[in-house]
Amino acid sequence: MTSAGSSGATLPTRQRILDAAIDQFGTRGVDAVSLDEIARDVGVRKQTVLYWFASKDELVQAVLASAAAELVLVIEAAVRSAPNEPLARIDAVVGAVFRPAVRRPALLGLLRELGRLSPEHAARLSAHLAPMIDRAIDYLAAEMTAGRLRRSDPRLIAALAYATVTGIATEPEVLVAVGWRADTAGLRALRSELRGFLRAALAP
Repeated sequence: MTSAGSSGATLPTRQRILDAAIDQFGTRGVDAVSLDEIARDVGVRKQTVLYWFASKDELVQAVLASAAAELVLVIEAAVRSAPNEPLARIDAVVGAVFRPAVRRPALLGLLRELGRLSPEHAARLSAHLAPMIDRAIDYLAAEMTAGRLRRSDPRLIAALAYATVTGIATEPEVLVAVGWRADTAGLRALRSELRGFLRAALAP
């Protein structure tokens, strides 16, 4: 978590508040965290939090937007650095999606919180992610048409991959029941299995 005594104190106040809120909301749940607690974590007064975010609802919206933006950035960077070969790019995207979760488990907690938030919050997050998801579906469809990926339903493939990632947060008891462990090693194993599944499903 970010605090006033850490190197994060050199960050702009608004970003420090967002970082603290991501960690607190993702670890403890949105309902369990007050603006007073976030202010204490950052080392400012509650009035300072309210200066940047007029209400807790506005802070939640900003946290979801920030988390979505971070995910888009790491995925776009992975695509740019990967070879121009569809299976290699898919591998890179899967790795990029899991990397923030391994580095910052609170981000997975935010996924879990989506099911507890209002439909308006979920709709706003979907709006942030929709362009990236649409580009992924269009890319899969184009590579299938070109014969570089096995032809199948690109929307279904994208949905299965998404369900695997979000299931870590929203349905962990299902994974635990089959022996999966919710730790770094478990995340890496799941990442490897997802890569294998996608390669088997899409290799021409």
